[in-house]
Amino acid sequence: MTKYRFLISTLFVAIISTAFAQVASHAPSQISTQPSTSSTRLTGKPVARVNGTVLTDRDLVREEYNIFPYARQHNGVIPPEMEPDIRKGALKMIVFEELVYQEAERRKLTVSQERLNRGLTDFRKQFSSPAEYQQFLNSEFQGSQQQLVERIRRSLLIQQLLKTEVEQKSTVSLAEVKAYYDKNPARFEYPESYAFQTITFLPPDKPTPALLKEQRKRAEDALKQAKAANTDETFGLLAEKISEDDYRVMMGFHKPVDKTKLPPIVTQTLAALQPGQVSDIIQVDQAYTIVRLVKHVPAGKMKFADVKTDLQKEMEKKKTNEVRASFDRKLQQGAKIEVL
Repeated sequence: MTKYRFLISTLFVAIISTAFAQVASHAPSQISTQPSTSSTRLTGKPVARVNGTVLTDRDLVREEYNIFPYARQHNGVIPPEMEPDIRKGALKMIVFEELVYQEAERRKLTVSQERLNRGLTDFRKQFSSPAEYQQFLNSEFQGSQQQLVERIRRSLLIQQLLKTEVEQKSTVSLAEVKAYYDKNPARFEYPESYAFQTITFLPPDKPTPALLKEQRKRAEDALKQAKAANTDETFGLLAEKISEDDYRVMMGFHKPVDKTKLPPIVTQTLAALQPGQVSDIIQVDQAYTIVRLVKHVPAGKMKFADVKTDLQKEMEKKKTNEVRASFDRKLQQGAKIEVL
C-alpha cells in the first residue's frame, strides 16, 4: 500500500488552502500505512492525548511526511539524523491541529454538504479507477467512505477556524509595508558593486621558475583571445575552456560584488574599465587574472515599488507565525495535553 502513503496529502493541503502555506501544519496531510523508518512499524500506538482524544503513531507519521516530503523518494525513510527533530515538530503540529479542531467543534462551526461533496470529488480524482479508490478505502478507512468524509470535514473545520483566528488577523496593508520601508532605510540600501567575468590561471602546486614562466605564458596567450571576445558569451566560452578557477563553470561570471569585498587591485582595475572592456593581466596573490567588466552598479537604495510585493509577503509571513503561535498558546490554556 505504499502508493497511498502520500495520496491524501494533496487533498488536505488543498483544503487548507495556499494562504496557509507558511503556517505550521494544522490538518491531517496524509494517510500512511508505512513506518517512518525501516525499523518502525505503525500499529496505532498512542503518542499523545489531547483533552482525552488519543493521537496515534499513524497521525504522527502523516505529519512527519508532511514536514519531510522527500521521504517519498526514499521509500518512506527519514534520515536518522533528522528524525528526532522532525518527530518533535510533527508531535507539536498534530497536537495543535487537534486543539484547533476541538475549538471549532466547541464553537459549533459547520461545513455545508456541498463543500464536503466537492472535497470528496476532488480527492477521488487522484485515483485512476474506482477499484484503486476502493483499495485505498480498504487500506486506510476499513472500507468506509464515511470515515474519509469525516476526515475531510475535520480539515475544513480547521481551515475555517484558522481563517478567522490567523489568516484574517495576519494581513499587512501596503501602508504598513511603506511605513516599515521608510523606518528601515539601511535595509534597502545597496553598496557600490561590480559584475564581471574572469579568466584565471592558478599557480602550480610546487612552483619552479620554469612552471611560473609557463603560467605567465598561458595568461599572455589567453589575453590576446580575451581582448577579441566582444560579448559576454564569447568571453564566457573562453573562460569555460581555459580558466582554471571554479568560476569557469559559470563562464567566468561573478554576480555583483560589493567593491569593499574585492582585492584592491581588482577594484582599481574594474574602476578603470567601461562595460565590455577587458583588462590586462593582473596578479592577485600568485594567480594571474584577466577581468572583463559586465556592469558597474553605483551605491543606491532599492525603490519601494520594486520591493513592496516581496516585503509584504515577508511581513505577512512573520505576522502569521506570531498570530498562529499566540492562538496556539491560547488553545493550550486549560487544555490537558499528555505526551505518551
